Amino acid sequence: MHFTQICRDKETKARCGVLHLVHGDAPTPVFMPVGTNASVKALTVDDLKQIGFNLILSNTYHLYLRPGEEVIKGAGGLHRFMNWDRNILTDSGGFQVFSLSALRKITEEGAEFQSHIDGSRHFLTPEKVVRIQALLGSDIQMQLDYCTPWGASRKDSEKALSITENWLERSVKTWEQEAANGYTGSLYSIVQGNFFPDLRKRSAQVCAESGTPGIAIGGLSVGEPAELYNETLAYTTEALPDDKPRYVMGIGTPEYILSAIENGIDMFDCVLHTREARNGRVYTHKGPFALKKRENTHDFTPIDKECGCKVCREYSRAYLRHLFKTKEILCSMLASYHNLYFINELVVNSRNAIKEGRFLQYKREFLSAYGEEDINE
Repeated sequence: MHFTQICRDKETKARCGVLHLVHGDAPTPVFMPVGTNASVKALTVDDLKQIGFNLILSNTYHLYLRPGEEVIKGAGGLHRFMNWDRNILTDSGGFQVFSLSALRKITEEGAEFQSHIDGSRHFLTPEKVVRIQALLGSDIQMQLDYCTPWGASRKDSEKALSITENWLERSVKTWEQEAANGYTGSLYSIVQGNFFPDLRKRSAQVCAESGTPGIAIGGLSVGEPAELYNETLAYTTEALPDDKPRYVMGIGTPEYILSAIENGIDMFDCVLHTREARNGRVYTHKGPFALKKRENTHDFTPIDKECGCKVCREYSRAYLRHLFKTKEILCSMLASYHNLYFINELVVNSRNAIKEGRFLQYKREFLSAYGEEDINE
């Protein structure tokens, strides 16, 4: 992987670039839709291409449990298995193990956990996670890390960080072995340290010194106040090297994405948009709203008059409300398409604004119009 910086915004730390990956270039800033189980829910790969995505995310934890890496190996790798000929980033599964707090045990050696599917016991080491992702054929893979929750003590946070640093060293060694055997994907290290500035800065330095081609920022958007998110994001990014791509994991609201871009972040992902679509919640330039609202019954206008997606060109709020109320699968498909188109357009417009030297103006104009409509019936 190579990362080329193209331009910078004059007023902020926002920047444009290109990730040169095995399965094609991905312009940055870039949003990655999440295909946890080798599928972005309710969308086909043709839908994703039509919207304009060149890089999507899948999850090692889930694919390891089902269908299993041997099935995917037999298919010729994850790209062939899911019929996606563009780039894939795979998360290590560290966050999923973190969320199974009652079903897992973490040690220096690795993470033991109980499957959420059938209760079977498993043990993941950083070495095993790298090898699984290499077998999947990930264009970008993530190290196994130990994430701590908002409100964790300094003692617990420092212990988790030490384990993450140990796992990084072992991950890099294994990744280099896999590369020597022909694996062409890149490894990203992950900054942890909870919300303690000195731990975050220490982690950023360790990640920079590890030599990984890219660096991710983990442990954000885990329940902390928005002000703390922005503060932590700012000083963490400041501590990262300028010549490598930066990835904030698990953020998806327009406010958080725009803040990340302003701070010089290049990559982000989130399940929010397709999840909300399945629950009948869609995005507009005036803010999200619920399709179930009674006022949509006779509203034959599109979801968003400013949106150019095929859903807004061809379907009305009244029709989508009808689909939602009758529990038709088509509602999830159309709403998911629209929501991902909307968030991709936000990122593309941000990219163009950076190139034109007006990102801060674009951000202000977008957020001044964007509100939170009443979602109740």
